[in-house]
Amino acid sequence: MKTAIATVSISGTLAEKLDAIADAGFDGIEIFEQDFITDAGSAKDVGNRIRDKGLEISLFQPFRDFEGLPADLRAKAFDRAERKFDLMQDLGAELILVCSSVHPKALGGIDRAADDLRELGERAAARGLRIGYEALAWGRHVNDHRDAWEIVRRADHANVGIILDSFHTLGRGLDPESIRRIPGDRIFFVQMADAPKIDMDLLYWSRHFRNMPGEGDLPVTDFMRAVLAAGYAGPVSLEIFNDQFRGGSARTIAKDGYRSLITLLDDVRRAEPEIDVHLPPIPARQHVDGTAFVEFTTRGAEGDELKAQLSALGFAETGRHLAKAITLWQQGDIRLVLNEEKSDFAGSAFNMHGTSVCDIGLSVSSAADTMARAAALGSRSFEQVPAVGQLDIPAIRGLGGSVLHFLDRGHADVWETEFGANATGPIGAGLQVVDHIAQTMTYDEMLSWSLFYGSLFEMTKAPMVDVVDPDGLVRSQALGTEDGAFRITLNGAETHRTLAGSFLASSFGAPVQHIALTTDDIFATAEQLFVSGFNALPMPDNYYQDLIARFDIDPARLAEMKRFQILYDADEDGAFFQLYSQPTQNGFFFEIVQRNGYLGYGAPNAPFRIAAQKRLGRQKGVPSN
Repeated sequence: MKTAIATVSISGTLAEKLDAIADAGFDGIEIFEQDFITDAGSAKDVGNRIRDKGLEISLFQPFRDFEGLPADLRAKAFDRAERKFDLMQDLGAELILVCSSVHPKALGGIDRAADDLRELGERAAARGLRIGYEALAWGRHVNDHRDAWEIVRRADHANVGIILDSFHTLGRGLDPESIRRIPGDRIFFVQMADAPKIDMDLLYWSRHFRNMPGEGDLPVTDFMRAVLAAGYAGPVSLEIFNDQFRGGSARTIAKDGYRSLITLLDDVRRAEPEIDVHLPPIPARQHVDGTAFVEFTTRGAEGDELKAQLSALGFAETGRHLAKAITLWQQGDIRLVLNEEKSDFAGSAFNMHGTSVCDIGLSVSSAADTMARAAALGSRSFEQVPAVGQLDIPAIRGLGGSVLHFLDRGHADVWETEFGANATGPIGAGLQVVDHIAQTMTYDEMLSWSLFYGSLFEMTKAPMVDVVDPDGLVRSQALGTEDGAFRITLNGAETHRTLAGSFLASSFGAPVQHIALTTDDIFATAEQLFVSGFNALPMPDNYYQDLIARFDIDPARLAEMKRFQILYDADEDGAFFQLYSQPTQNGFFFEIVQRNGYLGYGAPNAPFRIAAQKRLGRQKGVPSN
């Protein structure tokens, strides 16, 4: 099935948009009239440039306020249409979008609108063109795809069909199942867009908050299933109006768009196998069994500081790489790799970010299938010549140029082969597995990386939350597997003054700000860490006084929490304990958690934790914003 995207969906000049769209892998474009008008080339020149990029013009749009006008305005509307037909022929565009009228003088009546479209279809047919009629969700008289279809049906012209837009249907809460009753050959074009659920004016919502399928909350898969079940076999296109996208990277947004459409079509195929989506087979989303390893790039004094911190956390060095300056530190089923090489990828990452997480290894159901799905969705593979005796583990690029490696289940041979170490480390302080990894990025990148993880792995999104920083706001989106084996939080910073923004600035975009590790008994763990010299993040007495007011906590337990600087939250699912390390010079820190049925991430505690980290930074003379 051919894919397309409206030029209005991404930023830049028309030339920049075409480059990004072609590079992302789309088959065609919807050329938005404004993009053509702002270009200096003639219609024929623009059309040739589009085809030179290997793209087709799938749709020309929009043609507004046409149907149902009184006589004097009706004649002018047909004159406007003829001029657009001239332009389309020069461009080489065969289909035009006519959206339902919002003109204040437009008259109602299905037959009146059908008569107008029938005549327009006649004029279009004389030029070898076609008309697609779309119901705007805020149309003056027509705002429902069912009414639009009835108008097209009564127009009864081979060159007049319906255009369906998921936002206009789903944004109004209409059931897409009625689309199944429309003959597939009468559906001329399909536009897809998702959106977060926001209670606001439909027009404003549409013009500012649309996003890619899978990035929002609308049932876009149900919509696409109905369209394809009707027998539609034409292009599937994206029409996205989004303030973030207008200011973002055209190439990134285009690639996200392509990924979203392929994922959507694959989801439809899996939901209704009898539907032919005309898409090469790709593996299903992969299950993540857990975090196989986290690799830090470090060296020198910074490396010594990190090793001391790991020792204080109860980790032990359990192996040295047979060919490289890499050590393995373990505790329970947690493996932290410290890479002090100067010449390989880790070396370049250190030169850019300093000590930081440069690589995350995930245990997956099938590494080969994960790589195949990632490639089909447009991810970039990562390759580095292995050292002597080093296993060649498949990998792709992740956030901030970092790497994601994929290991098949039962990958103990990696640690024995390369480090001479067992798969499981010592008991240490009782830390067992990686609970979650917190990645920090600009707010503009959040939708992109949410889509990345959600389209590649079997993960669900939690509702986005706003985290209050003393100097701004950070938005946080958590994704996780149903069994909790892999969790990741995406934290979007809008200003460098926030703690997250300061971390991005000081580390030059390092991808991971903190790692959370689990324990079954945080108090026993804290006791051992206290003995080993672990430096916990100090919390003020005011925090614990507030806990007394909010929760029924035993005084003896509260005293232990104050002694070890343990934070607490609870909800209907259970209780949650948190303990934070003091941050390093660039702002990275560890978190220790105990989950007693609790599914969240302690969001109510985040403002107090951030304030404590900033206060500590000022005491140490470290910039905190």
